[in-house]
Amino acid sequence: MSKIFPVVLCGGSGTRLWPRSRAVAPKPFLPLVGDSTLFEATVARASDPAIFGAPMVVTGAAHLDHVEAQLGDNPEARIIVEPAARNTAAAIAAAALSLPDEAVMLVCPSDHYIADGASFVAAARAAGRLANEGWLVAFGIAATAPETGFGYVKAGEAIGEDGYRVARFVEKPDLERAMQFLAEGTYSWNGGIFAFRVGDFLGELEAHRPDIAASARAAMAGAKAEGRRIHPDAAAFKAIPSDSVDYAVMEKTSRAAVVRASMGWSDIGNWQALHAARPQDANGNTLAGAGAGRAELVDCQNVMVESDGLRVSVIGLRDVIVVVDGDEVMVTSAEGVQKVGKLTGAVNQ
Repeated sequence: MSKIFPVVLCGGSGTRLWPRSRAVAPKPFLPLVGDSTLFEATVARASDPAIFGAPMVVTGAAHLDHVEAQLGDNPEARIIVEPAARNTAAAIAAAALSLPDEAVMLVCPSDHYIADGASFVAAARAAGRLANEGWLVAFGIAATAPETGFGYVKAGEAIGEDGYRVARFVEKPDLERAMQFLAEGTYSWNGGIFAFRVGDFLGELEAHRPDIAASARAAMAGAKAEGRRIHPDAAAFKAIPSDSVDYAVMEKTSRAAVVRASMGWSDIGNWQALHAARPQDANGNTLAGAGAGRAELVDCQNVMVESDGLRVSVIGLRDVIVVVDGDEVMVTSAEGVQKVGKLTGAVNQ
């Protein structure tokens, strides 16, 4: 099989992980689980030269310094610098237009955590085989709980041994429907990881969203190279309608497939998700950060303390998260983590 080309989408500021994640040091570029940043781990997972080609990163100017510092010295790596945020359909189209039509591209968000790298590579190879047959492939993440914060994908009839036709995509469900999906067993979380041949993706984009395709072609036709950076034409890129690849292509194509993967995936979408991804003690507690060795928990359960140095002592609490970063202190219940991004500090960072 020909090589698979990783396309790493790198944007956003991770406001739901405030105050640790801020505009000056956003979520993808932080070592939140282990010693590597989420971005570094994303690139490393798809770095076996026998399987993968050189990575292509799509990012904005605000993140460019972080990307270049953490991407490494790979001279074949390329960085598309978006002049404006136009959602994932535009970002993927820009990357596709920078690769040969026959190339298989593997689209990966830069801020997800995957515990089992070998399972990820196995799923990527299965997706690559399907992509070479003309399928547009979504990774279906094995659902382990009735999550209401994720979209879902339902597997239909099998396509050989590698995957399934997509029966349908489903938006974020309420709890009752999510429980039904989990019990049925044919639904997986839609993790935002995709694989397809460049020519097949562009053909489907032109069929279903010709406005996005035309504007993306104009932007990349006027692109300027600067070392390994690629700068699309700013005016043309800003004219691209903003839409996700899910809405623009995946939910419309008749060639959607899904590869089901169990690989210890988390989108690290909030503090509770990060707590779940980190090693815990017998009581479900987690201590992290430069001040972890000085933190003290007494009679606590499912408590996470993240401190960049300040000593934190917690007594008798359950399901609570305490974060200290510089001059900011944030305390939330596990149930309140979705509202962190609405805090004044997160909004105005």
